[in-house]
Amino acid sequence: VQLQASGGGLVQAGGSLRLSCAASGRTFTNYIMGWFRQAPGKEREFVATITWNLGTTYYADAVKGRFTISRDKAKNTVYLEVNNLKPEDTAVYYCAAGVGSNWRAYRNWGLGTQVTVSS
Repeated sequence: VQLQASGGGLVQAGGSLRLSCAASGRTFTNYIMGWFRQAPGKEREFVATITWNLGTTYYADAVKGRFTISRDKAKNTVYLEVNNLKPEDTAVYYCAAGVGSNWRAYRNWGLGTQVTVSS
């Protein structure tokens, strides 16, 4: 399985980005696809997940109402629309795929894309 994240960048507070995660190497039926982030000096944290089959979404409280996760089955791609960005959103954003709710046990991770929000 390969996961390639892209779309990060430098943006001012209040700005927006669209992160993409291109997935390949298998079919993702019954998988959960997710976005996670890690800020300097902090542990990796959950941002949002989506079930591949039904498109059921879950969000961290810190991003609810600002971030939207979606997937395009035809393109095998997962997106994360990030709006109204805040400096505390600065982090490397990773996409991952796995089965079950314990994301820390997921085996499939992309390399990450840097999001930097200036105040």
